[in-house]
Amino acid sequence: MASTTSGDVLPTGARIFISFPDLFFIPEWVIGGLVWILVASTRVVPENPLGWVMFVSVFCFVGTTLWLLIFACGGNQSSFWPGLDAGFHFVAAVFYLSASVVLAYITILIGKGSTFGILKTYRLDISAVVMSHVATLLYFLHAIFSAIRWKRA
Repeated sequence: MASTTSGDVLPTGARIFISFPDLFFIPEWVIGGLVWILVASTRVVPENPLGWVMFVSVFCFVGTTLWLLIFACGGNQSSFWPGLDAGFHFVAAVFYLSASVVLAYITILIGKGSTFGILKTYRLDISAVVMSHVATLLYFLHAIFSAIRWKRA
């Protein structure tokens, strides 16, 4: 029985931009950056729950950037990388889901007291909520398909 090596499973170099599920890297990076920018462009009040949203968006942005660079440079050829890939994206999906719920709740609270000064913040927060849910979906899909790829290996 022939065994499959991990080099056959995970792509390296430019192949990550055309292989599935690794083609999710760029949309995750862009959408995560948008969440970070949209939340940071408003006054972060209340600090505690929106601080979690900022942590999640920065953590996932930096983590995805590092993950993309590791995959692009070919440092992902050991046998433990497929499991780490699935694990990282699952953790990112859970983090983004929790941040999305918190951000949506805060946006609802801001919307109840909509005055002209708060309207801009409310609209930016609505955009951040939408982008946060899209990021959650992208990370979740990446986690599922990475787990499938891991189990096939």
